[in-house]
Amino acid sequence: MSCTQFHFEKVEISLANSSNMKVELSPTDLKEATFMACENSNKHLTLDERRIIKIGIEHGSQKSSIANTLGKDKSTIGKEIQLHRVLRFKCAMPLECSNYRKCSYDRHCTLDCPDYIAFVCKRRDRSPGACNGCSDYSKCRFNKYYYDPEAAQKDYEETLVDSRVGFNLTTSEAKRIGDTVAPLLKQGQSPYQIVTDHPELGICEKTLYNYIKGGALKQVSGITVMDLRRTVSRKLSKSQSQLYKKRDNREFLKGRDYKDYQAFLEANPLASIVQMDTVYNDETNGPFIQTFKFPAYSFLFAVFHTQKLAANMVNGVITLENILGHDLFEKFVSVLLTDRGSEFSNPLGMEKRPDGSTRTRVFYCDPMRSNQKGSLENKHIELRFICPKEVDLYSLGLTSQHELNRVLSHLNSRPLEALNGKSPFEMVDFFVPEMGSKFREFGLEVIPKSQITLKPYLLKG
Repeated sequence: MSCTQFHFEKVEISLANSSNMKVELSPTDLKEATFMACENSNKHLTLDERRIIKIGIEHGSQKSSIANTLGKDKSTIGKEIQLHRVLRFKCAMPLECSNYRKCSYDRHCTLDCPDYIAFVCKRRDRSPGACNGCSDYSKCRFNKYYYDPEAAQKDYEETLVDSRVGFNLTTSEAKRIGDTVAPLLKQGQSPYQIVTDHPELGICEKTLYNYIKGGALKQVSGITVMDLRRTVSRKLSKSQSQLYKKRDNREFLKGRDYKDYQAFLEANPLASIVQMDTVYNDETNGPFIQTFKFPAYSFLFAVFHTQKLAANMVNGVITLENILGHDLFEKFVSVLLTDRGSEFSNPLGMEKRPDGSTRTRVFYCDPMRSNQKGSLENKHIELRFICPKEVDLYSLGLTSQHELNRVLSHLNSRPLEALNGKSPFEMVDFFVPEMGSKFREFGLEVIPKSQITLKPYLLKG
């Protein structure tokens, strides 16, 4: 294995030393460094290894060549570049079109333009995966991504520190678990029996043992290894509260963030998009309304939940598929766009069926960018006419899917100016009558215009 895989004779790597000097590595030196890297193939990437990755990108090396040089797996290098490359230049055109030089539409790009051909760059989009060192960098007018090893190392260190601080649960989650576990432990039940009889806890026996031994449940429920009967009711101090810090696990976002969503739509312009979210007033007690909007028809569907767990959201997607049927679901729910809430952290459960076939594709909006699914957010405003904020929705009358169906029926029967006076139900019945029929079978109905009610007292009837 030699440095020739990078197609150069010498490399300069700026090592962190007291003199801040650049150290020049010959092919022999790099070969020795490569051997050392192979000896540590199971360890995390170091700053020096990230600098070598940058050199490989600058010389147009394949990811496999960089991986062989560092003694790492090809997927490790690919994920590293994809995760840490940053957008240095944004394409000024609405879409990246290969025909932009010959555009006869004044570059007002849309997906349905007859001349639109999605631009694909082998170097940027495939291997090595970034634009460092590209000979066409100065004249390229498309999105340019840059890999910075120092920035990548800093991001990695911050993530590593965060993953080792505190317990991987929030204070409210700890209290929910503790309130269930404490009385059962006093009855003499074992952690194994408790987690087996209460799958809603969402933890395994070992995790429960770790929570008890680590004191995770001590402050919220009085559960300790030595004394299980003492209940601590005083308010948590600031330092104690910091123990409960939900980790920012971004694994599920890889290949599913908003830029991946845009790339998918460019490659699949006919994909049917459904926007998904959760609406609730009480984060502890619920109820939780999992919403689905079909933007093409402004049609809103929702599933009633008593908990806001990832498993509930997966079941919500399965419910929608069961209502529509296999073929209709695949055709009109080919993409689900949602936010980064923890309840949506199981994309594989939503995407894949038990037999391994693909049900849909899940993508996530950027942080703090609810406008990226603004169509659904606007629909939530209408939903709030009937289910206002800061109100106990259970007391209001929203206690089951039956009442939620009544809300959906009135919302979808309402004529909208954006639909030229038509209602979402009328749009669905006209364009996809079989879908309208499926929702009716589930319990939704068209409400006569004179009887449409968008006030909270609808749920009292």
